[in-house]
Amino acid sequence: MNRRVRRKVAKKSKEKVGVPGNPEIGDADLCPDSNEDVDWTSLPDDTVIQLFSCLNYRDRASLSSTCKIWRVLGLSSCLWTSLDLRAHKCDPGMAVSLASRCVNLQKLRFRGAECADAIIHLQARNLREISGDYCRKITDATLSMIVARHEALETLQLGPDFCERISSDAIKATAFCCPKLKKLRLSGLRDVSAEVINALAKHCPNLIDIGLLDCLKVDEVALGNVVSVLFLSVAGTSNMKWGVVSHLWHKLPKLIGLDVSRTDIGPSAVSRLLSLSPSLKVLCAMNCPVLEEDNSFSVNKYKGKLLLALFTDIFKGLASLFADTTKTGKNVLLDWRNLKTKDKNLDEIMTWLEWILSHTLLRTAESNPQGLDAFWLKQGATILLSLMQSSQEEVQERAATGLATFVVIDDENASIDCGRAEAVMRDGGIRLLLNLAKSWREGLQSEAAKAIANLSVNANVAKAVAEDGGIQILAGLASSMNRLVAEEAAGGLWNLSVGEEHKGAIAEAGGVKALVDLIFKWFSGGDGVLERAAGALANLAADDKCSMEVALAGGVHALVMLARNCKFEGVQEQAARALANLAAHGDSNTNNAAVGQEAGALEALVQLTRSLHEGVRQEAAGALWNLSFDDRNREAIAAAGGVEALVALAQSCANASPGLQERAAGALWGLSVSEANSIAIGREGGVVPLIALARSETEDVHETAAGALWNLAFNPGNALRIVEEGGVPALVDLCSSSVSKMARFMAALALAYMFDGRMDEFALIGTLTESTSKSANLDGARRMALKHIEAFVLTFSDPQAFATAAASSAPAALAQVTERARIQEAGHLRCSGAEIGRFVAMLRNPSSILKACAAFALLQFTIPGGRHALHHASLMQSAGAARLLRAAAAAATAPLEAKIFARIVLRNLEYHHIESSI
Repeated sequence: MNRRVRRKVAKKSKEKVGVPGNPEIGDADLCPDSNEDVDWTSLPDDTVIQLFSCLNYRDRASLSSTCKIWRVLGLSSCLWTSLDLRAHKCDPGMAVSLASRCVNLQKLRFRGAECADAIIHLQARNLREISGDYCRKITDATLSMIVARHEALETLQLGPDFCERISSDAIKATAFCCPKLKKLRLSGLRDVSAEVINALAKHCPNLIDIGLLDCLKVDEVALGNVVSVLFLSVAGTSNMKWGVVSHLWHKLPKLIGLDVSRTDIGPSAVSRLLSLSPSLKVLCAMNCPVLEEDNSFSVNKYKGKLLLALFTDIFKGLASLFADTTKTGKNVLLDWRNLKTKDKNLDEIMTWLEWILSHTLLRTAESNPQGLDAFWLKQGATILLSLMQSSQEEVQERAATGLATFVVIDDENASIDCGRAEAVMRDGGIRLLLNLAKSWREGLQSEAAKAIANLSVNANVAKAVAEDGGIQILAGLASSMNRLVAEEAAGGLWNLSVGEEHKGAIAEAGGVKALVDLIFKWFSGGDGVLERAAGALANLAADDKCSMEVALAGGVHALVMLARNCKFEGVQEQAARALANLAAHGDSNTNNAAVGQEAGALEALVQLTRSLHEGVRQEAAGALWNLSFDDRNREAIAAAGGVEALVALAQSCANASPGLQERAAGALWGLSVSEANSIAIGREGGVVPLIALARSETEDVHETAAGALWNLAFNPGNALRIVEEGGVPALVDLCSSSVSKMARFMAALALAYMFDGRMDEFALIGTLTESTSKSANLDGARRMALKHIEAFVLTFSDPQAFATAAASSAPAALAQVTERARIQEAGHLRCSGAEIGRFVAMLRNPSSILKACAAFALLQFTIPGGRHALHHASLMQSAGAARLLRAAAAAATAPLEAKIFARIVLRNLEYHHIESSI
């Protein structure tokens, strides 16, 4: 039994399910005691058919496959009167397989040219209504073939996408082949000639609803000949001769509703149409700039006529259509739907107005003209929410799409108008959207999820979505077999997962597994769904607990698969970001190592650093930076060509974004922890771009570059390269002027490495002339470096606190110096035994400045509470540092700073020794 059916029944606990031809059946009948065996095949046929009707076509087919009886019931003609193929790839082969079920098909919705070509293979000769979107590639030949095979057609709608390849010839064929045509709505035609319109007037006597929207040219005179028309829309159509329109169209004997929205109609044409047309009741002229600019135009002088414009009260105007206006409230559309006594004429008008308003508001939201904030806040959002409760599915979808669109300011940067988003929330829009998302109709699920996703960019709306159960709903939709539904649901989870407070709820709702499964499910054909799924996983992976959930659900393999094989840059960027976040928890879980061990992961990330897309390069470099914290990953990245790739990246990002610069420098910093990699980076030309990045005014960039140069300077050959390439002035500048304590600290340590004497020995290699020249150059650089190292250390030296510490052996005095000297971020640095040994050896350096610098560095590395303080203390104990520290603390010629710092380091070592022995 399909679990979805069980859930559907279970939700009816306080209601009754009406079953045709049977008494009302409650849950007690459909859900017997759970301890009993249930024979589902014993259900009455009508009950089963009712259950089938609540399912989409895919689930209906799955349920039909469970037994022979249900297979027969699943073919019942009443279940196949309408068919929505928009979410499916429908080719002729699929259409042929459906043909046996489509004998009584009356309503069809499709998407795209391929599906249009397949319609004739359904052999649904009784089709009454065809509605298609994404119609740009549909040709005259296809449309002509469709109408030729469906003579009973009453409604044909193609849009709102422009039908660019459909000409007057195909519309003429429609007129000839479909004499029962009542409704014709087409978007984006280039030219609707007089010959075509006259053919429609002649051969389609029942044509009462014409929509020629966003067309380039329409013959106004010929439209005046379609005497059968009740409702006419030319919204968005350009090159209209409004003088001709106003003199001819008022003569149309049956015209009730006219839509001229989004055109350049002026007040004189509007006035003439309203005053002269005896049958016209509603003129819709929304977002018509020429009309709106005329402040003298009055709408009150046309009694019995309704003008809908952005400057009118639309709900009040709609209420005027009712015979008894006292029965209408604020939500006129809802009042109309709830009327007990139906008025056929009013129903026709309101049904048309719902369609027109939903279309116009969506188009207006898409173009997002200036100056409409007041309209959207006062009326637009409320109208869209009311339209979402329409009985017309396409109106509901379009209204939800309008809500998703009108809040967006900048789609590229995921920026929305907070005022509009919160207006939707205040008017109960979140609950309405979530109810739509729970519909069994996949078109509604998709558009509702899209709106929820966009609105959730606002933190307050995201909170409301979560509180109303939206996370559970979206997590469920993310598991949909419908790609469009899954894609929009993944987008909603992506936006919700930005908030730290929602990450855990997404994981608890099964969202992590659903997102990972999406990658495997749609890997071959869904760039949009893959990007959204990877983006949501990237946000979730930033949380330590959720990152473990991602790994347990197979996320590492899925994301690496995307990084290796997907060619879409948006997917590559989000996959690399997700891997970077998974690898960012090296101290708390094993994901860093797991990513590195996944086959092809490191090679793929190295390759992505060469992408033409900056975002991809940035996230790939960030992932390699995080992964390089693992010793095995570090060497494997180098083996995969990471050194060469990252040096090339650093060389090419002089004009790139600070984010890319920081990550390029950071990845080189991470790799350079290994001396072999450090030497390779220097050999490949990495010194020059790192010096350039060290000169950046962006704090994160120059801080990271300083870290990389510090590691590189450990090697004498690299140290000499830094000097020769002008690195000393750059480091000196950082050491003295950066607002980042860490940047100043690491610049000082790099300079200390460079001038502790080891580079001098390396520089002496060569001819006598070369050695003499290098020595002269180094002397000047050394004096500059030592001067600024000394100044840097003194900035952490409070004379009064030092004097107190020198005169007393009390722990409080040393603690005061420690707190004054402490650089909080330095506690995250992890040094190797060779690096610690270098600073310990520096305590014996003839330079008192370097002694003080070494003691200051060792203080930072051993302060209790630092992430790696115990590790550093252990390395120092093994290196016999205590003896040298005591000597430095007692040396008569040593500077006061070196003595005090040495005493503090000794105290830190004693503390860690006691802690480790407990």
